[in-house]
This record gives sequence, C-alpha cells and structure tokens, in this order.
Amino acid sequence: MAKKPAYVEVKAKYNEPTERLIRRFIKSVKKSGIMQEIRDRRYYKKPSDLRREEEKKRQQTIKKISKKHSN
Repeated sequence: MAKKPAYVEVKAKYNEPTERLIRRFIKSVKKSGIMQEIRDRRYYKKPSDLRREEEKKRQQTIKKISKKHSN
C-alpha cells in the first residue's frame, strides 16, 4: 500500500493576509491526507488488521451509497 509522496505547496496571492495563507495550507494538508498517514503509521499494524480495516471501510461505503440511492 505504498503511496506516492504528497507535496503541498501554497503560494501567496497578491496582498493576501498571512492568516489566510496558513488556513489554505492547513486545508491542503488535510486534503492530501498527510496527517492521517502519519497517525496511521505511528504504530505497527499487522497485515491482517489492515485488511480487516479496509473491508470495514468498504462495507461502510457500500452501506452509505445504498442508503443514499434507496431514498
């Protein structure tokens, strides 16, 4: 499950406040999934646990989609 490296770059727009630039940076970091990857890699997980989590996520997504289409 190797991902390609995620590089986040935010360039300041003309006359943009620093606070807004920082907010845009934080938003792009969250969107890229860097922080989630760091949290996931903090502790070792067995391959069987990873497969179990993937299957659980997949089932939740299927349930969510089917619920949306049934309405």
